[in-house]
Amino acid sequence: MTTVGFIGSGNIGTTVAQLAVDAGHQVVLSNSRGPDTLAETVAQLGLRASAATSEEAAAAGDIVVISVPVKSFPHLPAAPLAGKTVIDTCNYGPERDGHIPELDSNALTSSELLLRHIPDAMLVKAFNNIFYKHLLSLARPAGAAGRSFLPIAGDSTQARAAVTKFIDSIGYSVVDAGPLTDSWRQATGTPVWGTPYGPYSNEKGQPAGEDAIRAALTAAAR
Repeated sequence: MTTVGFIGSGNIGTTVAQLAVDAGHQVVLSNSRGPDTLAETVAQLGLRASAATSEEAAAAGDIVVISVPVKSFPHLPAAPLAGKTVIDTCNYGPERDGHIPELDSNALTSSELLLRHIPDAMLVKAFNNIFYKHLLSLARPAGAAGRSFLPIAGDSTQARAAVTKFIDSIGYSVVDAGPLTDSWRQATGTPVWGTPYGPYSNEKGQPAGEDAIRAALTAAAR
């Protein structure tokens, strides 16, 4: 059993938490509005879930999932994330985040920008390319027909292994998409972003195998 801390409890964060609880993990949720606002979510998730501050969730997690707007990166609790495996689910959207010159110019990926704010974390990009309803409905046990793949990117071999094990436990296989410098290949608007899992109008989604994910990553262009 792993304890997974969550900084940000929107659609993706809550969905990953649901899959984690279903797989037998403990989850500690947090958001920017305080633990009391997560009481209903915690009740729905059950006895393996609790709510805390962002600092407490970061400290509690063996793995920590960050699922916040990019503009919120400067407010993340860096100290308790030092040495932790951290999953970055975040996507840059100028209409929400404002224009960030390093991202607009492709000088950095959003994950590399995040790492500037939590420099001692071991960061892995994952879960940012799939619609949350598809993420919930497409989970399958290891070896099951129709098991889908998710791309991950990261610089730490240790962290990639930990994230791969966690993702496997909640119903997905992974495709290693390379280091954080290559994480743009799974960013908003790329071929692997959403498309392999079917349209949003089909809330159940469609399975996406390893070949489909690798082809989509290869087809990405800036």
